[in-house]
Amino acid sequence: MRRLWILGLAVVLAPAVSAQEPRDTGEAGRLRMQIEERFAERVQQDLKLSPDQATKLRATQERFGTRRRSLMQQQMQRRRALEDQMQPGVAANSDSVRKLMDGIRGGRAEMFKMEQDEDQEMASYLSPVQRARYQQMRERFIQRVGEMRREGRGIGRGRGMGVERRAPRRRGT
Repeated sequence: MRRLWILGLAVVLAPAVSAQEPRDTGEAGRLRMQIEERFAERVQQDLKLSPDQATKLRATQERFGTRRRSLMQQQMQRRRALEDQMQPGVAANSDSVRKLMDGIRGGRAEMFKMEQDEDQEMASYLSPVQRARYQQMRERFIQRVGEMRREGRGIGRGRGMGVERRAPRRRGT
C-alpha cells in the first residue's frame, strides 16, 4: 500500500513541480516517468491485466496523462492569478476576476470531459470491475497526496520542489 501512494504522489506532483520550477522539467519528467512505470506495474498486477490490456492501458495513460498535466498546469496558473487579484486591501479588477473564474470553471468542465473520454476508451479493453478498481486506486492515491500536502510531509522538501508561499504582488507594479 505504501508503494502505491508513493507512486501516485509522483504522478500528481510531477506536473506541479514542472509548473513551479520550469528549469527543473527534466528532473520532473524523469520522476514522472519512473512513477508512471511503477504505477502501471502495480495496476497490471492488482487488476490481473493481460499483456494486451496492459499495453492499451499504458497508451491511454500516456495520451490522457499529457492532457491532464497540461490542464492541471493551466488551472494552477488561473488559481494563482485569482489569488493575486483577491489580495486583502487591494481592489480586484472585476473583469480579470470574471475571466479567471470563467477559465477555472471551463477547466473543470474540460477535465471532467477528459475523464469521461478516458473512461470510455478504457471500457473498450477493461472489464467494468477492472475500471472501477483502477479508478479506486487512482482516487486513493490522489487522496493520500492531499493528506500529505495538508500534513506537510515529504512534499516541498528538497531541491526543485519548494512550495513556499510567494510574497503578495501588487497589481500595477
